[in-house]
Amino acid sequence: MKTEGLTARLNSAGLLRTQGLIGGKWTDAYDGKTIQVLNPATGEVVADVPCMGGKETNDAISSAHDAFYSWSNLTCTERSKHLRTWYNLLISHKEELGQLITLEQGKPLKEAIGEVNYGASFIEFFAEEAKRVYGDIIPATLGDRRLLVLKQPVGVVGAITPWNFPLAMITRKVGPALACGCTVVIKPSELTPLTALAAAELALQAGIPPGVLNVVMGNAPDIGNALLASSQVRKITFTGSTAVGKKLMEGAAGTVKRVSLELGGNAPCIIFDDADLDVAVKGSLAAKFRNSGQTCVCANRLIVQEGIYDKFAEAFSKAVQNLQVGDGFSEGVVQGPLINESAVQKVESFVQDAISKGAKVLLGGKRHSLGMTFYEPTVIGDVKSEMILSREEVFGPVAPLMRFKTEEEAISIANNTNAGLAAYIFTNNIQRSWRVTEALEYGLVGVNEGLISTEVAPFGGVKQSGIGREGSKYGMDEYLELKYVCLGDMNRK
Repeated sequence: MKTEGLTARLNSAGLLRTQGLIGGKWTDAYDGKTIQVLNPATGEVVADVPCMGGKETNDAISSAHDAFYSWSNLTCTERSKHLRTWYNLLISHKEELGQLITLEQGKPLKEAIGEVNYGASFIEFFAEEAKRVYGDIIPATLGDRRLLVLKQPVGVVGAITPWNFPLAMITRKVGPALACGCTVVIKPSELTPLTALAAAELALQAGIPPGVLNVVMGNAPDIGNALLASSQVRKITFTGSTAVGKKLMEGAAGTVKRVSLELGGNAPCIIFDDADLDVAVKGSLAAKFRNSGQTCVCANRLIVQEGIYDKFAEAFSKAVQNLQVGDGFSEGVVQGPLINESAVQKVESFVQDAISKGAKVLLGGKRHSLGMTFYEPTVIGDVKSEMILSREEVFGPVAPLMRFKTEEEAISIANNTNAGLAAYIFTNNIQRSWRVTEALEYGLVGVNEGLISTEVAPFGGVKQSGIGREGSKYGMDEYLELKYVCLGDMNRK
């Protein structure tokens, strides 16, 4: 279906919003500037959206601050009902939202609708968790005192989200924030703002009051600086590159904001000799090629024990060869385009570096004949630790294979990185699975499974992959402050 026809359908459904949202009102950039949102599969313009900056962001912050008192003072049950209604609307419009994700981000439609289900699950989960923000009573050391701990919302939250999951990375942050009683200013990627705006439209339809959820997009440095400089913003939550995360962390120090950072990865996927070959191939394929390799938990290094290396390389390459590449709206397609030209150039440079240092292309290794930003699903063998492919996140459909001999060597290779987000191991030895899991310096570990993300489990990394956790009951704590209360003179009658 042509981009023009799809946008017309989405517009008639009321889900193609092309303005920012400030204080419940749809708003253009104050200077009238716009940016184009492109379909990465075709290069066509999907829509023009406002190129906002500091002024619009400051007004969004003020709106969130003004709405905070009333929203945080609603009962948990009332906030829960609003979130539940929002969840129901997201699910009832999952086809349209999926189409919007495929249009602006490129992932196959089936995968995009899967993201809507995944993203909506955070709103459902945190609608339920809103009613479970429990405090505490501490036994007092003096008889005339009572000691209490209250949990209260941190305040206005600045949420900065990436382009690879245009809905789920928003709901994973906004769900717990709103459940706790916080209000939010969302800054989606300028590459994929339309999904965020559609989700905001459904939030308004769900009865979430004006100012509780605001959306600004455009000039990323200006928006980021405004969020960092404002003393009314009490927390920054960010998913994106480690380099930008470090800048945000540094900037947040000026007003001593709380930060949650979900940053880059360099995920090892260790396949031991005793692994079930079929399970290892299927799991590694899912871990590597989801979203065309454009996720922070994608397997970035396939570390294969020498006894199974040749069999695995052959079986894995055969499976990769069967991956159908194309426009996400085409039947049977499981690999869409990369997000833009610079992403393709990055992949090309990583591959060329590996080849120049002795790696062998087993499959693919070049741009796809479809043109645009399509790249062939690629397998590269004999990758060594000095190659960029093994040291940095490729963020594309390239699977580097590395050999190892012993369990200790595999752990050493896996941990030899500044990143520490996700890791995967494939083995049929239960003792080994425990040993290696505990030795890996990562926040998430999948054992004999390549798809491990879920709303009920904590998501986050160690080392330079970030701070804090998202999802699960632990994700609520990121948006809550503890307040200790001492009640004195309690024996007086």
